[in-house]
Amino acid sequence: MHTFRVGILGFGFIGKVHAYGYVNLPLFYDPLPLAARITHVCTRRRETAQEGAALVGADHAVTDFREVTENPEVDIVHVCTPNPAHKDALLSALRHQKHIYCDKPITATLAEAREIEAALKDYRGTAQMTFQNRFYPATMRARQLVEEGFLGEVLEYRSVYLHSGSADPAAPMKWKLSGAAGGGVIADLASHSLDLMHYLVGDFREILAATKIAYADRPSVEDPKRRVPVDAEDAVVILARHASGALGTIEASKIATGAEDDHRFEIHGTRGAIRFSGLDANHLEAYDASRPDKPGGSRGWTRIDTFQKYPAPATGFPSPKNSIGWIRGHLACLANFLQDVAAGRPGNPGLTQGIYVQRLMERARESARANAWVKV
Repeated sequence: MHTFRVGILGFGFIGKVHAYGYVNLPLFYDPLPLAARITHVCTRRRETAQEGAALVGADHAVTDFREVTENPEVDIVHVCTPNPAHKDALLSALRHQKHIYCDKPITATLAEAREIEAALKDYRGTAQMTFQNRFYPATMRARQLVEEGFLGEVLEYRSVYLHSGSADPAAPMKWKLSGAAGGGVIADLASHSLDLMHYLVGDFREILAATKIAYADRPSVEDPKRRVPVDAEDAVVILARHASGALGTIEASKIATGAEDDHRFEIHGTRGAIRFSGLDANHLEAYDASRPDKPGGSRGWTRIDTFQKYPAPATGFPSPKNSIGWIRGHLACLANFLQDVAAGRPGNPGLTQGIYVQRLMERARESARANAWVKV
């Protein structure tokens, strides 16, 4: 069996998450989608590349992404760098027909995403975005219920993704707080909600957005005594109309004091409703409006046990009844990508979905600047 050789660009937090998948997939999938091994780790500094390579047993530690994207000895490229570094790496990997697994958002700007879109016409590989929230058993079951017509016509929804890391005015000015670096909560958190609501509700038609920057400046990372202006939003509220007529709200914030990765949604339709919370990813709740609600009836919210109930080739490890965690969604997302690579299929959600979400993000920014509805 051919062993696919993997290069990871960027080995910070998300790079380690992607590497975790390769290290642990043999425990969770039998048979594996394909044989793969991390052979290259690329970071800006030689010492961090060497540390990453040693950690995962990679043969090569490099500092130039082209040593991965243009290398005939690499089959699969993971793009895990900060947002501004995505475009050039993606264009190079696309030109050299590498299979690509790209963390969100696809690029720092919509103009860059359009360059990726133009390059896709000559691309023949498999490429997927890391929208891992689609790959919990609970959200997979939500999609099944939508496709089965359980909700009927979707009337409205609300989606919330809350963090608190930027609520402290002493939090330093890292790149995710810089608009020039493609940061801001729209790219960091709302991108996940925009993708998931598109997945479950359908195409967006128009949006109205409002944003907030909590503090005008923050301490510099290099010199905490120096203050640096903040130009990227800490919070956003989006009102959305979909092509189907559904109305929804999407809220994302990194100034929600007390929040700990609080990602949830609820969708209401003419026949039923569903709701999910990432803080209890073991369950999907469903409401069947067709059940009788008179005395002696059975109408009410049903808590569906989903835990780690993945279909084959997922193994029973650790157990379908064990609590699921955030990183298990990443494992399933990676397995989905590798299955498509093995089958020679386009990735799903592919780079075109990443471009679509990038367009939604830009429309939200436009709307917030103009204080007006903007068509998608």
